[in-house]
Amino acid sequence: MLVRHLSYFVTLAGEKHFARAAARCNITQPTLSAAIRKLEQDLEVRLVVRGHRFTGLTAEGEKLLVWARQILRDYDSLREDLDGGSGLTGTLRLGVIPAAMPSVAFLSARFMAAHPAARIAIQSLTSRAIQRGLDAFELDGGLTYLENEPPEHVRLLPLYQERYVFVTGPDHPFAGRDRLGWAEAFTQTLCLLSEDMQNRRILNKVASGLGVTVDAPVVSNSFLGVCAHIRQGGWSSIVPHTFLHVLGATPDLVSIDLVDPVHTQSVGLVLSDRDPPSPMAAALLTCLRGADFERDFARENARVDRGR
Repeated sequence: MLVRHLSYFVTLAGEKHFARAAARCNITQPTLSAAIRKLEQDLEVRLVVRGHRFTGLTAEGEKLLVWARQILRDYDSLREDLDGGSGLTGTLRLGVIPAAMPSVAFLSARFMAAHPAARIAIQSLTSRAIQRGLDAFELDGGLTYLENEPPEHVRLLPLYQERYVFVTGPDHPFAGRDRLGWAEAFTQTLCLLSEDMQNRRILNKVASGLGVTVDAPVVSNSFLGVCAHIRQGGWSSIVPHTFLHVLGATPDLVSIDLVDPVHTQSVGLVLSDRDPPSPMAAALLTCLRGADFERDFARENARVDRGR
């Protein structure tokens, strides 16, 4: 059984089409078919449901897919480790929930300072997609919530506490306030993240604890969409306080601290709990030990204030 045959198999499972998978692997379709048949002969099981076109994997094929991804990841890690004399190379694959995107640059700066020959690929994902990516060895790590819906089978490294602010336009009746109660905030015309995002489920839980419901006439799976609606006018939102780092101090946006209660959520790094960790995962954990993202946010905000 060859490593490249496993790579072909994983590509086929992802593309779900023989011709597209062959093109991605830079081989002919007959070569791909022959490699899959060789895998089936070596393992003495049927892996692909046969037909005029790809229709799926067998139960045995689904099991192999999990193992193949792990084997290929270990193979990549082995090559990186053997090439360790020239420093860590390759790509750090990171999944980040939208709410944590304002902090990811702090991670990138630390990692690239320690490993300048490496690269980082960041995907905006839901917390559940990050869990699936770690389980399937498609991600090296993730930035996500640690407590509300605790991820499973992972190493955890808390990085900061997320709190929440009400953001609206300068003409809103609440614009002059320093603090606002959650219950009153939920009565406003809101644009929020959609229900598939854990940040929205956290807001729903806060509302449920207060005995109120969340009615957002506009939802988006991106904070960019949320911010666009706030700037347009007519909508307000509830966002993590870290988004002030991205939005900056602008005259067309007003942020108000949410109280009664003051609610926080722990955000941090998650890595697969496999032992030993991959070189990328181990390097990332080492870079972030002792990191204080709250301090980083405060430093950057102070720098912006000095520049105004």
